[in-house]
Amino acid sequence: MRLGIDLGGSKIEIIALDDVGVELLRRRVATPQADYAATLQAIVGLVQSAEAELGRRGTLGIGTPGAISRANGRLKNSNSLHLIGKPIVQDLEALLLRTVKICNDANCFALSESTDGAAAGAAVVFGVIIGTGVGAGIVVHGHVLTGPNGIAGEWGHNPLPWALTDELPGDECYCGRSGCIETFLSGPGMAKLHRLETGESLIPEEIVSRAAAGDVACETSLQHYEHRLARALAHVINILDPDVIVLGGGMSNLERLYARIPELWGNWVFSDQVDTRLVKHRFGDSSGVRGAAWL
Repeated sequence: MRLGIDLGGSKIEIIALDDVGVELLRRRVATPQADYAATLQAIVGLVQSAEAELGRRGTLGIGTPGAISRANGRLKNSNSLHLIGKPIVQDLEALLLRTVKICNDANCFALSESTDGAAAGAAVVFGVIIGTGVGAGIVVHGHVLTGPNGIAGEWGHNPLPWALTDELPGDECYCGRSGCIETFLSGPGMAKLHRLETGESLIPEEIVSRAAAGDVACETSLQHYEHRLARALAHVINILDPDVIVLGGGMSNLERLYARIPELWGNWVFSDQVDTRLVKHRFGDSSGVRGAAWL
């Protein structure tokens, strides 16, 4: 049995899968706020109750924003600030008396979709989460690629490629740089694009619905967003040349992306033909916790 934990800022979710990916159990609890010890106990409680209910012991993987530092073995780059610098792997292994695998939530998304999701069977998969932030993970022949620095797939913290004059220098990003892909392609990035072009403050869902209803200004904003996404993914294809790119997160539910982006990205891909497939997630919000179990 495989247990997966999705350690989020507002909720902690557990899933139990059998060896072929059939879901045996799923439940969630609220994440203790700014309390590291309580967060550990919440995870331990979920694992123990799941195992008691199912009558067997499982392996354990955890997906969470951030990564384990290769320098000191502690969590880094997390948006849950009370977890930064904590020896979460060592502490959980001591409490649960087993090996614990922890990986970035975007890596878990990519692993889930490449194992039995929308990209099942593909050799090289680039999994993208586009929501309030932007993240990505890379899976090669069924294994998450992390790299010597633990940051493989940190696509959102590279500059938007082939930037236009009015896109420079770009907004400041929380990482300390300006012009990161995340600032352009996140949901807030789309909202800001429309606000700058029209003076109108709309959330992405409103922009999409109004464009579908024939609103010219919203349609123009969407086309500019698609142009940016196509450039950003073309850059990935030029470097990684993945078989499949899977989209997740709130922005991935925009169905027109799956036709429009492949129509556009050939303008920047260094090839006479682009065979990379762009697909929508199969498991959606469940991919993070399923990927943690597959770790």
